Amino acid sequence: MKTNGDHLVKRISILLFGSLIPLLCTHAHAQLVVIANSSVAATSVSRAELRDVFTGASSSLSGGAQVTPVLLKQGEVHDEFLSLYIGKSDSAFRAGWRSVLFSGQGIMPKSLDSDAAVVEYVAHTPGAIGYIGKTTSHDGVKILAVRQAS
Repeated sequence: MKTNGDHLVKRISILLFGSLIPLLCTHAHAQLVVIANSSVAATSVSRAELRDVFTGASSSLSGGAQVTPVLLKQGEVHDEFLSLYIGKSDSAFRAGWRSVLFSGQGIMPKSLDSDAAVVEYVAHTPGAIGYIGKTTSHDGVKILAVRQAS
């Protein structure tokens, strides 16, 4: 036989679970956008292309366009970008770049302090590609859609 206490526990559990759903959904949608200089012909980029460009494995997108990546130095947007598209923590990402640097196979991308600085750099640097918070003003640059597959 169920008691009022059982019903109360069930109701509280439902309320708690229901209040967690929006929090979980927030992380399912990226809170960042990938931006590029208007000289970049692409309108979209795959996750694999982002990974390759931002880890130094490639300097061009699939259409052959040469790109120059730019990073945020730190913060939530930076961490989200690394997690979603590179699949590494900041320390693992930087360790990978140290290997590239020491082997002489590349130069680490420029790191900037703010979303606004990234927008400014990308807007004035042909071929530049970067990322910023979704709500940041992005005048002078274009947003690239991120495809799931190559």
